[in-house]
Amino acid sequence: MLDESTNTWLRGLLDRHGATAGTVHVVREDLLHITAAHNIPPQVREVTARIPLGKGMAGLAWQQDRPIQTCNLKEDDSGAVKPGAKAVDGKAAVALPVSGADGAVRAVVGLAWLDERELTDDELAVLGEDAASLPGAASRPVAMPQV
Repeated sequence: MLDESTNTWLRGLLDRHGATAGTVHVVREDLLHITAAHNIPPQVREVTARIPLGKGMAGLAWQQDRPIQTCNLKEDDSGAVKPGAKAVDGKAAVALPVSGADGAVRAVVGLAWLDERELTDDELAVLGEDAASLPGAASRPVAMPQV
């Protein structure tokens, strides 16, 4: 179920970084659960409502506790981008883990842009710090570079 206050926060995050679409998934028990989505087609929201550890970009960001990115959602063949995500109107995308004060990943925030791009370590750090402001996450910034 989507949360309106988290949706409002997500729209602000997307606006600040020029992104066109995004999601917020929170960790509940052994799955990521979607709590916010902007410009995500209903069929994509449905298939990403619950994500297991290690599946897709969000699941990998959760598992590896580091940002996972792609330059082009539609053409990515790394295996990190699942078929449903290719329906999002965007090219470049990143999934950012948001960790709590105890260091455990509490949520994953996803952003997508209309153009192809590879985010630099500095851009990932800025995005990670902003994602760490997710309400209720009791978060600390995650500024780990993509390997």
